[in-house]
Amino acid sequence: MRIAPEGWPFIWIGLALTAALAVVWRAWPGWSLVLPCAAALLTIWVVVFFRDPERPGPRGDQLVISPADGRVLSVAQVEEPMYLLERSTRVSIFMNVVNVHVNRFPVSGEVDIVHYNPGEFFTASLDKASLVNEQASVGIRGPRGLLLVRQIAGLIARRIVTDVAPGDAAVQGERFGMIRFGSRVDLFFAPAARVRVTVGQHVRAGRTIIAEYPS
Repeated sequence: MRIAPEGWPFIWIGLALTAALAVVWRAWPGWSLVLPCAAALLTIWVVVFFRDPERPGPRGDQLVISPADGRVLSVAQVEEPMYLLERSTRVSIFMNVVNVHVNRFPVSGEVDIVHYNPGEFFTASLDKASLVNEQASVGIRGPRGLLLVRQIAGLIARRIVTDVAPGDAAVQGERFGMIRFGSRVDLFFAPAARVRVTVGQHVRAGRTIIAEYPS
């Protein structure tokens, strides 16, 4: 199983803690075996959280592919004043702590902007999280127009990782970052693209078609 690079420091800490507690338990058997077992379970969970599986799936200029694993929170028409500068379709995806947290490009093209904005840490499922939470926005100039992906930190998530810069190539389905420990991703695109998902639907990064542009 492939692991996201950001996960290795946490995994090594978990392994070291488990080993240390196991040594203490062996030296002083009066200590509870629960402690090293709990540390081992926590380490396993960290490994699962930072998994980074291969994601083959549908590709094409007319398709908008999901940038995140999770559940569709909302599909709405909103004003997008930072990059698209027009009324746009927004699809919000909530990522819980058991989802894969690697984020992937929804379309191919060129990264136009990367903008980090510090903010609050409200629960990511709240609608206001899209406006006030810590976030990073990646604007992509794709073959069918502009598209914006916004990584939003949540109540527990405190670290947004965005591994691209303006001028970089965006390759549909390829990794561009992740958010640690529960979060949300908003996707903005032109209303001309027909939405293919519904509220409550579970989607997978790099595999689920979010929207499709007309031929």
